[in-house]
Amino acid sequence: MKLTTLLGLMALSFSTLVLANPIEDQIRIRQSTYAVMGWNTAKIKSQVVDHPETYNKAQVLTAVNTLAALAHSNLLEDLYGVGTDQGNGWKSTRLKADYFQKQAEVKEINDRLIKETDEFKTIALSGDVAAVKGQLGKLGATCKSCHDLIRIKE
Repeated sequence: MKLTTLLGLMALSFSTLVLANPIEDQIRIRQSTYAVMGWNTAKIKSQVVDHPETYNKAQVLTAVNTLAALAHSNLLEDLYGVGTDQGNGWKSTRLKADYFQKQAEVKEINDRLIKETDEFKTIALSGDVAAVKGQLGKLGATCKSCHDLIRIKE
């Protein structure tokens, strides 16, 4: 089974689970989803920024495909139900209370996330380490814009 198919099925399962479970489950799954995204981003960063001599095109492409699959799923949207700005998942939520008033801005950032991960797939296929590094920077800026908008700083 292809990674993207597996991730799609997981997203569908999580989406169904989210619709049937309490706020804390949404927060926990949201935190886990972002942990997976962070882990895959860190794998790419390690190979293009920290240790470019270890660059492995297949590993980078797998990480990029994971990021794109998660970006394309409705999972990221489904995990922000009303009330998820309060409570605990694996730890206290960091969602700002005014998130629900910023839906247009969040949608714009989410659309950019999808665009950046789609472009990242094409760039990762090229194997051009410098281009992958540049796209990682663009993706990071997109992620940061969302963090700045809706996430409480620790």
